[in-house]
Amino acid sequence: MSALPSRLRRTSALAASLVAVLAITGCHHKKSGVNPASLGPTAATAPAPTATITADPLAIDQGQSVVLNWRTENANSVTIDGIGTVPANGTQTVTPSSSTNFHLTATGDGGSTEANVRVTVRVPVAPTAPGPNESDMGSEAEFHQHVADIFFDYDSYDLRPDAKTSIAQAAAYLNAHPAIKVVIGGYCDDRGSAEYNLALGENRANSARTALVDAGVPASRLRVVSYGKEKQFCTEETEECWQQNRRAQFSLDR
Repeated sequence: MSALPSRLRRTSALAASLVAVLAITGCHHKKSGVNPASLGPTAATAPAPTATITADPLAIDQGQSVVLNWRTENANSVTIDGIGTVPANGTQTVTPSSSTNFHLTATGDGGSTEANVRVTVRVPVAPTAPGPNESDMGSEAEFHQHVADIFFDYDSYDLRPDAKTSIAQAAAYLNAHPAIKVVIGGYCDDRGSAEYNLALGENRANSARTALVDAGVPASRLRVVSYGKEKQFCTEETEECWQQNRRAQFSLDR
């Protein structure tokens, strides 16, 4: 009977050992996944190309030349519209016949990019043939026939009715002969101070000028000067003589 307990003890010991092994095995952690970094370096992304293009000068007259200057990086192929394939970096002299936008495209492993520069070409405008009377200055006699002096009352620079009629006739002639420029001289009789008459003469000349401008004659064609009482058309001390000296005189401004 003693043999049976001995076998039971060996069986129990074996079972306990098996449970211990299973317990130890169950405590182990599962292995983690593979670290991608352990597989070695991946292929690097190619850098994107860059490009610039300039022109010197940016504006030229027709027939002149301009120097293009371009720089690129990370580009395998570089083209410029109107020129074709060019080196990655370079310069080229061109003579555009009209305003042109120079468009550059740079392509590389990392993609493509563009750059632009505009050159303005100034095209001369052909002069137009002068219209009728545009270059006709006319003769001195014809001028004075149509552009007559006007006269003023004593101590006044207001236009009288007869002066307004003369101004209308003068404006019609001057507008028909746009090449003519006029100097308007203001005059006074010899009464009063020199300073006062210089101012009065200027006012009379400006009155005539304003009336011509109002009638359509460009102000740029009219120049004013005052002679006051320094230049006299008549030297007698009579009203008829004084009247001759109170005037605005029109002359060709050559």
